[in-house]
Amino acid sequence: MAQTVQRKQKRKQPALVEAQDSTPPAPKRVKVAQAQTARKSTGGRGPSQRGGGSGDDDGDDNDDDNEGGGRRPRAGPSRQRRGSHSAADRDAPPRKRRYRPGTVALREIRKYQRSTDLLLRKLPFARVVREIALDMITDAGGEYGDSGLRWQSSAILALQEASEAFLVHLFEDANLCAIHAKRVTIMTRDIHLARRIRGQYRGT
Repeated sequence: MAQTVQRKQKRKQPALVEAQDSTPPAPKRVKVAQAQTARKSTGGRGPSQRGGGSGDDDGDDNDDDNEGGGRRPRAGPSRQRRGSHSAADRDAPPRKRRYRPGTVALREIRKYQRSTDLLLRKLPFARVVREIALDMITDAGGEYGDSGLRWQSSAILALQEASEAFLVHLFEDANLCAIHAKRVTIMTRDIHLARRIRGQYRGT
């Protein structure tokens, strides 16, 4: 009798299993992941706490702020500040262009080699000429008077032309001496060497 009861219970169990399987499965709730934003690494440290409060309070505030996903949007600058910066940029003078070292020097060399104008100022050169002439006069209180010699403007211009030509050629020779020494800068020793090589008459 007991065996027949157990057989009946075993027969009923598969029917219950089939009934349970036939019921449609309940829809699963899919947890939507919050949008992850790239954050700067803090080197293993935790998030910095602002305001000096306890960590629990800060965590609650952050959770409330981040419910919508992402960071809290930063407040941008006001329109007045943007307008003031743009006005300052407009009023500021444009930045001067910087050239590479040597570019301006080569441009000036070409400019002065094309021109035939005098490089020294005329009045300072005339004052130097008059001073040297006054020192070379032996009889300063004679017929020349206190003013010394009187000069024509063409004579001073001729002296200036000759002086500038002499200086230019001397610097050319000194530049060759500096290049021979594997240098770019002209030194005093280069000028002395150039005058020494020129000789007694051309070097003076």
